[in-house]
Amino acid sequence: MIPWRYVTPLTLLALCGLALWLWPWGLIVAAPLALLAVWDFFQSDHTLRRNYPLAARIRWIMEDLRPFAQSYLVEGDLEGRPFSHQARALIYARAKGDLDAHPMGTELDVYSDEYEWMSHSIAPDASAPEEWRLDIGAGTCAKPYSSSLLNISAMSFGSLSARAIEALNAGAAMGNFAHNTGEGSISKYHRGPGGDLIWELGSGYFGCRAKDGTFDPAQFIDNSASDQVKMIEVKLSQGAKPGHGGVLPGEKVTEEIAEARGVPVGETVTSPAAHSAFSTPIEMLEWLTKLRELSGGKPVGIKLCVGQPHELMAVGKAMLETGLHPDFITVDGAEGGTGAAPLELSNSVGMPLREGQIWVRNMLVGTGFKERVKIAASGKIHSGAQMAKAFAIGADWCNAARPFMFSLGCIQSMQCHTGHCPTGVATQIAWRQEGLVVEDKAPRVARFQRQTLHSLREITVAMGLDNPWAIEPRDMRERINGARSDAIDRVYSFVEPGSLAQDPDSTKLAHHWHAARADSFRRAA
Repeated sequence: MIPWRYVTPLTLLALCGLALWLWPWGLIVAAPLALLAVWDFFQSDHTLRRNYPLAARIRWIMEDLRPFAQSYLVEGDLEGRPFSHQARALIYARAKGDLDAHPMGTELDVYSDEYEWMSHSIAPDASAPEEWRLDIGAGTCAKPYSSSLLNISAMSFGSLSARAIEALNAGAAMGNFAHNTGEGSISKYHRGPGGDLIWELGSGYFGCRAKDGTFDPAQFIDNSASDQVKMIEVKLSQGAKPGHGGVLPGEKVTEEIAEARGVPVGETVTSPAAHSAFSTPIEMLEWLTKLRELSGGKPVGIKLCVGQPHELMAVGKAMLETGLHPDFITVDGAEGGTGAAPLELSNSVGMPLREGQIWVRNMLVGTGFKERVKIAASGKIHSGAQMAKAFAIGADWCNAARPFMFSLGCIQSMQCHTGHCPTGVATQIAWRQEGLVVEDKAPRVARFQRQTLHSLREITVAMGLDNPWAIEPRDMRERINGARSDAIDRVYSFVEPGSLAQDPDSTKLAHHWHAARADSFRRAA
């Protein structure tokens, strides 16, 4: 009996002979397939291709097509991850200015834990302003920033394409909102359109990096002096890979990326897991204060995905001890992420946004710093409803990353880490970027942001409130089971103002508070 591995090449060779006899032009198709099958038969790297020449390649074709087939043919409207088809359709509609209404009522099972809701009022307040803005750094900074309530979250040039960065910033300029640079620093594509920038500093200190990889104050002064830079955000960790550094291989450090990051062309660059500019909570607050001074008085904050609660409490103790504080804290949820990250970190490390935001809110309220330190919520926020839920548990504004990518045309093909993004959003390959027309996509970015804020206003009005900061935990309800629901403040613990500073033992956070030290991020003995 002929082994199966011999069948495919022999059959194809027979077909080639038949094609030549019947129609010589058949060789154009059959001959290359036959040669490929013979190559598979004799190679030794892949067992499947060796045992099943040519036919085994169908597996790789199906693997490549799987994300698209799953998204368009298999998944329902509420399925699909990280973002469901319904969520993506909402973003696309708002970005294009299409009708974003939904027929026939909700598709959610309102008696399951997938449903949670905001409590509306019998007397909606239609007199609410058309737009709200937030003053960040007022009372502390010489140059406070009047921020929109929805800004573009951190995404670096290098992770995103030049055209994507340019379109995002142009959209931010049109809509009068801010664009976070990501830790890849400020590129010429950020500067060109003139949109407001939040300059993110990671542990690599790109844009203000000395030759030995440490922080360079002189370069920081030069970059932060730009009128376009409105705030500085120090990244301690991010949702997709908290507590993890990074390596940018030399072959990816092109001339443009090297110019933006302030590193040599073609040289491998390392971002450590931890910052070298500080090592204790007090040192961190002192460095943030130094950055505020060096920037000429612009707001300076931190970004983190909450991990060890006692470390967050240590920051609170340091604030009480020194009187120093950041101007804002951006809370990144473990559900966040736009680029490549180790799967184990994405799936198993880091606190989700809701719990993380509550921890940050409790630390600031419990220490009495909530009025001076604003909270930004970041992690899969794509709608006005999600913004309202974030405000209910203490957010002062929200950031979004992937939803703005969708507004550019991203189709969630899951190719961000390969450089083969089919829509030109997350790639450095020139021809792949050509389909992304900045003049067409920038207005979509602005429209999505504007319509999402309009949705937030509609919800705030429906709740009978003057502004979204008036939304409280008791105004949001979560289902406990099929027969019972409760307000969020009955599900999670929310501390009273000043309670951690005055009487921590009266709170449920006492254990973590007593484990915290202002002079170290390590747990107290």
